[in-house]
Amino acid sequence: MADGKSSLESAHEASESDRCPVEEVALVVPEMDDTTVPVMTFRAWFLGLTSCTILIFLNTFFIYRSQPLIISAILMQIAVLPIGKFMASALPKTEYRVFGRRFSLNPGPFNIKEHVIITIFANCGVSPGGGDAYSIGAVTVMKGFYRQRLSFWCSLIMVLTSQLLGYGWAGMLRRYLVDPVEMWWPANVAQVSLFRALHEKDPKSQGLTRMRFFLLTFGASFVYYAFPGYLFKVLSFFSIVCFIWPKSITAQQVGSGYQGLGVGAFTFDWAGISAYHGNPLVAPWASIVNVGVGFVTFIYIVVPLCYWQFNTFDAHNFPIFSKKLFRADGHTYDTTKILTPQFDLNEAAYHSYGKLYLAPLFALSIGSGFLRFTATLTHVALFHGRDIWIQSRSAIHGAKLDIHGRLMQAYKQVPEWWFLILLVGSAVMSLVMSFVWKQDVQLPWWGFLFAFALASIVTLPIGVIQATTNQHTGYDIIAQFLFGYVLPGKPMANLLFKIYGRISTVHALSFLSDLKLGHYMKIPPRCMYTAQLVGTVVAGIVNLGVSWWMLENIENICDVDALPPDSPWTCPKFQVTFDMSVIWGLIGPRRMFGPGGMYRNLVWLFLIGALLPIPIWVLSKIYPDKKWIPLINIPVITSGCAGMPPATPTNIASWLVTGTVFNYFIFRFRKGWWQKYNYVLSAALDAGTAFMGVLLFLLLQNQGYELKWWGNEVDHCPLASCPTAPGIVVKGCPVFK
Repeated sequence: MADGKSSLESAHEASESDRCPVEEVALVVPEMDDTTVPVMTFRAWFLGLTSCTILIFLNTFFIYRSQPLIISAILMQIAVLPIGKFMASALPKTEYRVFGRRFSLNPGPFNIKEHVIITIFANCGVSPGGGDAYSIGAVTVMKGFYRQRLSFWCSLIMVLTSQLLGYGWAGMLRRYLVDPVEMWWPANVAQVSLFRALHEKDPKSQGLTRMRFFLLTFGASFVYYAFPGYLFKVLSFFSIVCFIWPKSITAQQVGSGYQGLGVGAFTFDWAGISAYHGNPLVAPWASIVNVGVGFVTFIYIVVPLCYWQFNTFDAHNFPIFSKKLFRADGHTYDTTKILTPQFDLNEAAYHSYGKLYLAPLFALSIGSGFLRFTATLTHVALFHGRDIWIQSRSAIHGAKLDIHGRLMQAYKQVPEWWFLILLVGSAVMSLVMSFVWKQDVQLPWWGFLFAFALASIVTLPIGVIQATTNQHTGYDIIAQFLFGYVLPGKPMANLLFKIYGRISTVHALSFLSDLKLGHYMKIPPRCMYTAQLVGTVVAGIVNLGVSWWMLENIENICDVDALPPDSPWTCPKFQVTFDMSVIWGLIGPRRMFGPGGMYRNLVWLFLIGALLPIPIWVLSKIYPDKKWIPLINIPVITSGCAGMPPATPTNIASWLVTGTVFNYFIFRFRKGWWQKYNYVLSAALDAGTAFMGVLLFLLLQNQGYELKWWGNEVDHCPLASCPTAPGIVVKGCPVFK
């Protein structure tokens, strides 16, 4: 541990000029540190590894079910606090000498830095947005959907190298995405607020303490989630329009919150509000506005025009909103009819069976991904390119630091070569896999190198967007699109390319976010490195072990046609992963988006996306006093339709309304309340929902106790999924003449 300075001394060294220029950070993150506080204690190791193992076990188990449940690390963040305090009171305080250093099972009171490092361990048990390692999706699709015989050791290398590769990227990009004060990672401010609420005591004269407020709102959230989670599930997708016009297909297409455009629909389920764009209480107001502009433009203007006015892509033959794949006659597409025994495309069978079609909103959402990808590159080059160039030349040495950067200089830094070893080692092991299990993975060695090159290009610009707006502008579609052109007809190769070219970036950004949390909470960098590395390896092994056991021992898992009607093992999340492997890998983008393809005009959005940020940048230079102009963020605007499907318009609309209430009205008119309680409230809502979700699953849903009544029939809009073209016959839908 570095030479200790008391928190008081550190605080006195801070001047007004040192303060972080980001107001949300300055209001919440403490500007002091005590370097003598122990961090990597026995308690931290024990509770950290236990939390990581439990979380990844539960998330892996739940993700295969018809009602998947993602348990966030906040569950363990709350649960370990009383256990840590108990260990501090019960463990012996005897000191031992180990390799010449003093060691004690109980170095003193359970402190906030131990709590943070335990949470860092726990975060390794929850992949961002998914609950498990993304590479498990590929393993599941290969074994559960394509019924491929896959080596366990090949799968283990796939899981570990994809995550450690991301950690390597994170280490190389720290100087750009962690150290600069402008890269503030908004979601971490909520974490800091929760840690302070749990460990600091507010003076009673200041009203309700943050801890008491947390407990009250946690209890309310816990009790309330029993309704949308079990008793009254219609609250998850409450569609007013469908009650007014129960027999109108058009009205239900417009008003359905689950299978339509969601006009007049709302979700009263916190899990649904925060499911796809993250917690709305931690999103900056400028980000919410940008997402709102994109959402309104896409859902209320573009999609209706394309569907009702122009019948774009033969839209009337299909539901307006669906994640399924279709034939021209409106029926679902059976991919088994176009596969060879080697899991390649049987071209003769494909030409005989027919082309693949998408629901109109699904197709347009893919097009928005094209636009978002090039817009991100242009936006970051114009608005942040100069700063990135300066930081590249100076490696940030001599750059101005805020108080948090100055305080972190008291600790030994992690040498860059530590991360470089992980980066190079993961790349080498991935290449070995491409030779040893060539038939299984289908991805040749040059495909892996292509994936590494893509990740090295896009991780930084996408990280800048996420670190400043809390919006993740993914490029899943682009990675699969590019490689689908390069090597069509091979779905496994496309899946692997996505993992190493795109998902390694997702893991990198998750690690970078945690590094920024450690920066704010003054965790020694070498402790962060150790916790993230060990947690990642443990989580990967447990993740694959649980998944492999389930795939081997649950009969017909993920095969909806072969499973009993009431089976919970339908794997809805991985169904989407499978569908994308068909679109981009098996059939390939050339047939769908190339010359003569149904969706060829969507490719123009690559060019449009590259051009859109330019006028915004020009205006910001012409009118430098107009501070609102640079806040117009084209990549974030286009993320207003990101993730649909599986996200629904109702999920995003509810996110926008909730974020506006708290981060505009309350932030503007009740700033004192917002400063003290906003992030605590966000954590309490997450925790209460997670705890009740686990309880409902274990006690009721897992035992088969389901309530069947009107209030649990989600959406009440059965006609929303019907086609409207004349002559299309689909079961349960009227036929138009």
